[in-house]
Amino acid sequence: MKTKDKETKKNHSIDELRSELRQLQEKKFKMTFKHRVTPLTNPLEIRALRRDIARINTWIRAKQLSAGKTK
Repeated sequence: MKTKDKETKKNHSIDELRSELRQLQEKKFKMTFKHRVTPLTNPLEIRALRRDIARINTWIRAKQLSAGKTK
């Protein structure tokens, strides 16, 4: 994920982040499955996806915590 993408996605709402998260998890599942059947040409893509998923989970959690403090 490029720096510009990170900044724009960081400002999305929780629902938008969750939908993005579902898409990335589905893509990771498919890539992992495909990699077990036949090796991928670039298996480092799985690592990048895993890190993107963790990053989005972190943003969602931070937004949940900040929303909870304002209530």
